Amino acid sequence: MDTAYQPTARTTPTRYRERAIYDRDVVHRILDEALICHLGYLSDGRPVVLPTTHARCGETLYLHGSSGSGPMLAAKQAVELPVCVTATLVDGLVLARSALHHSLVYRSVVVVGDARLVEDPEEKRRALGCLLEHIAAGRSGDCRVPSARELAATGVLALDLVEVSAKIRAGGPADEPEDLALPHWAGVLPLSLTAGAPVAADDLDPAVPVPPYLAAYRRP
Repeated sequence: MDTAYQPTARTTPTRYRERAIYDRDVVHRILDEALICHLGYLSDGRPVVLPTTHARCGETLYLHGSSGSGPMLAAKQAVELPVCVTATLVDGLVLARSALHHSLVYRSVVVVGDARLVEDPEEKRRALGCLLEHIAAGRSGDCRVPSARELAATGVLALDLVEVSAKIRAGGPADEPEDLALPHWAGVLPLSLTAGAPVAADDLDPAVPVPPYLAAYRRP
């Protein structure tokens, strides 16, 4: 397998092309770290963008939702649903001397293609297991498996990672030379996602310990 995705007209940015990255490992790391993505599709000719959970299993991206949700119903009717999926990680605020040059330190991935509704029960179970592992590694073996009724009520879309690009913005502000002497603070305010102490459900038996994968939780 190639170490990079092949750029296409749909995965080539129109601005800041130098930030585009097609390396598979970079794309995989961003998708694996992001907790949610945004799914864009057309519904009755109108664009719709929805936040949802996702998981990467090899070169397939799985997207989760109710079987009665708009994307799942649209995919069932269309067999293959044209979609655009984005995932973004914000690593910092870029504060410039001028208002124009404020920005973000970020890592993002865009995937375009035709998603299919996962109908096979075994693939759906595997996909839902991947989704649980994506949220917290070790969780799929530490909960009750879905019942047949729950599986029927849950929809999963599968999207092959073919047309894919990452985009990364790093570094500080890019102020104009004439603004460098202005008396305004400029630089980067780093941001990160950190986990607090697990909070047990009110009805949890106090004898049930916090599992190690939650006590030491961190994103990949």
